[in-house]
Amino acid sequence: MTYEKTGVSLTQRGASLICVLHGEIDHHAARTIRSEIDAEVRRVRPAQLKLDLSQVSFMDSSGLGLILGRYQSAAAVGASLSLLDPNPGVTRVLSVAGIERLIRIERRKP
Repeated sequence: MTYEKTGVSLTQRGASLICVLHGEIDHHAARTIRSEIDAEVRRVRPAQLKLDLSQVSFMDSSGLGLILGRYQSAAAVGASLSLLDPNPGVTRVLSVAGIERLIRIERRKP
């Protein structure tokens, strides 16, 4: 099942919920995306939550808050969280924040 909402496309694949984030993740976008992902996590209760960042063009501290909050919501249902394919700009933001010490970052091969 795949469906797209504002700023995020949600796909369930087996025990994984894959959330493809799109565009700029600022304060307004983060609020909408957060509620969409959390509702689906509560409904599906996946074993793995994957946030695909490959289509994110910009992310500020609101994006970091979004990621850390999803880490907590995933843990609340017993799921792991990983981040997929952040671009170089997003990778810099994640690196400065030290996110990789807490959350796995995966880079898929082309």
